Amino acid sequence: MVQVACPGCLTANRVPGERLGEEPKCGKCGTALLGGVPLDLREDQFDAFVARTELPVLADFWAPWCGPCRAMAPAFEATARQLKTSMVFLKMNTEKAPELAARMGIRAIPTLVLFKNGVEAKRVSGALDATSLVQWVS
Repeated sequence: MVQVACPGCLTANRVPGERLGEEPKCGKCGTALLGGVPLDLREDQFDAFVARTELPVLADFWAPWCGPCRAMAPAFEATARQLKTSMVFLKMNTEKAPELAARMGIRAIPTLVLFKNGVEAKRVSGALDATSLVQWVS
């Protein structure tokens, strides 16, 4: 069993590992848990979501005005589709989540932060292509 937080209501859902590829839905609100697309969470949802998700969580800290951020977005989305049953992808807009960005020590964007079991495991700043992104998270 793997615990995955619902991006809609933040309820912790237990999903059998062998059923992660079957597009599980939240038992409370019916929201898809692993849609294969990066999730846009609000600043106030971030901590609870990361803490309640046992799958690795990859957060992309970005801003709409950032050229490298926009250039990396298609690779990030492609990687989210490719790894949708083994990892959750988040997009955190630093303009909408300035307190979170400050608390996380985000000094440059894009910055990718990988969380495992609710704890930061590693980070990298700068745009990555899809191949480099897959290698980095492995």
